[in-house]
Amino acid sequence: MGLGLLFALCAALFMGTATVFQALGARRVAGGGAGAAVRATWQWPFVVGVALDTLGFGAELVSLRSVPLFLVEAAVAGALAVTAIVSAFVLRIRLRRVEWAAVVAVCGGLAVMAIAAGRETGGDGDMRMRLAVLVGSVGLALVSWALTPRLRDVRHRAAVLGGLAGISFGVTAVGARLMPELSLPGLLADPSVYAVVLSGITGYLLLIEALQSGSVTSATAAMVIGETVWPALFGIVWLGDTTRHGLAPLAVAGFAASIAGALALARFGEAEQQASPRA
Repeated sequence: MGLGLLFALCAALFMGTATVFQALGARRVAGGGAGAAVRATWQWPFVVGVALDTLGFGAELVSLRSVPLFLVEAAVAGALAVTAIVSAFVLRIRLRRVEWAAVVAVCGGLAVMAIAAGRETGGDGDMRMRLAVLVGSVGLALVSWALTPRLRDVRHRAAVLGGLAGISFGVTAVGARLMPELSLPGLLADPSVYAVVLSGITGYLLLIEALQSGSVTSATAAMVIGETVWPALFGIVWLGDTTRHGLAPLAVAGFAASIAGALALARFGEAEQQASPRA
């Protein structure tokens, strides 16, 4: 479990730092609109950010092989604490006292969960469960595609799309956990692999749309809840994730502290929104 926990923390470090590099890439491009967004993707900081995101996703996949879902997903949500700290030094974003307290809550909650978490029991489900996750990912993609044009209320659009993005990322995590092996040719015949790919793309597109639709804080907060709560319950109920004997209340408290801290740091879900433009 120790190595899996290390990979989960690496995933948070990579993903949290990636957001800051992507913000640096956006700041190097003058103007706004779609053209500026495209030009930003060619800036070296943005490319580095994408590479770090990829490494983070890979580390998350590895950690899911030996660490309970609730701990991995809380660690990934804790990437916002990394973004906040790195932004304070690199982007000169001032953290308020409540945000420093949130960083401490995230770190403390993860430490408590690491102590309380038991080893995941290797429950990777059966073929019916993998097919169900694939069907769910397809259904979620279709529902999101149909619902997005109909969300005209700006006040709720960002939160709804962010929540759907979070649910999609949760499906990605569950699908990754359900993969029985990480080698070819077995992967090509596994429905959970296609669920991971489809839900990952769906979540990414929904998150972009959510961030462009309104409040970054609302979108990110909804995403954090969507990608952490239901996968944690899924792992406990259907995949046999456990805590050490007698430490379940401690794990619940640590999970709650980590997610509450992440929600308090939700404005860092898109760090460039907080950065003042520079030439």
